Amino acid sequence: MTPCPAAAPAEPPGVHGPGDEPPTPISSSGEGPRRSPVDPGSAPPAPAAPAAPPAPSGSAHSGGSAGSARARPGRVVPAGTPITATDIRPGLPRDPVADPVSPVSIYNIANALTVLRLLLVPVFVVFLLVDSGESAAWRIAAWGVFALAAITDRFDGQVARSRSLVTDFGKIADPIADKALNGAALIALSALGELAWWVTVVILTREIGVTLLRFWVIKRGVIPASKGGKLKTLLQTVALGLYILPLTGWLATARVYVMAAALLVTVVTGLDYVHRAFRLRRRTSSARLA
Repeated sequence: MTPCPAAAPAEPPGVHGPGDEPPTPISSSGEGPRRSPVDPGSAPPAPAAPAAPPAPSGSAHSGGSAGSARARPGRVVPAGTPITATDIRPGLPRDPVADPVSPVSIYNIANALTVLRLLLVPVFVVFLLVDSGESAAWRIAAWGVFALAAITDRFDGQVARSRSLVTDFGKIADPIADKALNGAALIALSALGELAWWVTVVILTREIGVTLLRFWVIKRGVIPASKGGKLKTLLQTVALGLYILPLTGWLATARVYVMAAALLVTVVTGLDYVHRAFRLRRRTSSARLA
């Protein structure tokens, strides 16, 4: 009996004979052959395309990364972008929203002018009352102090608004300085017999009443200064200046008419302010109920 030939030993995995192709592995899903990670017979992979340069800041293709928004000459640095020492260059415009807001100091030129006006009030009164107002030289000196204080009233508000120096101190001190200067002049002139007391009482009543009304409606809105109010201030200043000077003749007569015009405008603008204050309160009350 012829013996059966012995079975050939199985080849270990990964060992192939010469000229044999390695078996193609089958994917676990059975859908087809699975590609080998590295195919010796395939062509080498194509080189990767170079990365596109980052889009400039503000472009529609910007990805919003911090690197694309880095500071560049002539570009505004967006808020929240981290800035390193190498990013800051001379002349680089900065975004004011991104920079920290520094509070305005009360020690500024606008508040200094307001304080100066307050300090000039007692000096003015002393000069006016020297020798019971009989000294022409001291009256002229008092007029000079009054004029200087009135000029500071013209410029302190303008400087505060133009240079962004508006402070809570200035909002309170400026109207106080105005009332103190004109009020001191009215009371001193009435005490010297130069001006009737009823004129002083009417003007001071209007000024104090308007101040109280301003605080009454301050939470509901702000009543802007009218042209009549500015005319009132001008007429009062001119009239008081004419009464302070030692005038005679037709100039002494002319100042009476200027003060009469100032008194009339003072009363009319005061009534207008009362009307606008009540109208503002009614309007805001109706808006709250709606």
